[in-house]
Amino acid sequence: MTIRRDPLDPNERELVREGAPSPAGPRRAYMPELPDGADLTQEVVRFDGGSRVPGQHGATDLTKDPAGVPDPAQVEVPAALRAEIEDFMSRYPDSRSAAIPALAAAQRVHGWCSPQAVEQVACVMRLTPAYLTAVVGFYDMLEGTEVGRQTVYVCTNISCSLRGADDLLASLKGEIGDHPDVNIRGFECLGACDIAPMCSVNGTYVGPIDADEVPELARQIISAQDPLPGKQLVRRRVADVAANSDDVARASLDSGTLDPVSLDGGRSA
Repeated sequence: MTIRRDPLDPNERELVREGAPSPAGPRRAYMPELPDGADLTQEVVRFDGGSRVPGQHGATDLTKDPAGVPDPAQVEVPAALRAEIEDFMSRYPDSRSAAIPALAAAQRVHGWCSPQAVEQVACVMRLTPAYLTAVVGFYDMLEGTEVGRQTVYVCTNISCSLRGADDLLASLKGEIGDHPDVNIRGFECLGACDIAPMCSVNGTYVGPIDADEVPELARQIISAQDPLPGKQLVRRRVADVAANSDDVARASLDSGTLDPVSLDGGRSA
């Protein structure tokens, strides 16, 4: 095991900059002392197909040869989905950059990135299903297995965790149970630390969520109602008074934070 000296502390660093020799002394290890012959190996759990991640190959059949680019004459793609994918493709110099929004669009139609959904996207984008399946396997907001259409992400990162996110997740799961139409799971930072603990319900940020609000929130999720309207991030008031209005430009003019020239392009100057 390689052992190296700890970095200099600020005082030592200042002395060295002033010409003092680097402090001597015993080298200190970052690793604790281990008995001779200690076994540091760890068994790696493997799932189907040798994957380290469960469900890695859930939407593929490893017994078959890789599929080629689907034949448009043999793959039926809903007209609205085709138009949406083609619109995404038109926005990028390299149309393959539209893979993520195209898969997300197909997921909204099918509920998950099923083999049929992936095939439809591959047909429109002229890519192989394997290319898109790899994208699905990398981005965890793209579902490679069948899940409920109601998507609930409970943030469990540090700010929310310190505010009781683990209990919130457990309580919400307990209230919702195994409802087939709800896909609920813990999620990494959702970027709303100021309303911790919080969750995303079909893209709507809600928080901070109190323990006594969980039953009502669960009921709203199951019945596809607006989740805790008073706790939604989009409805929180901010310091800029004008920004609390649906007509931000007009409110800014009325409050004096925007001059008439900026609002009407100089017509009232």
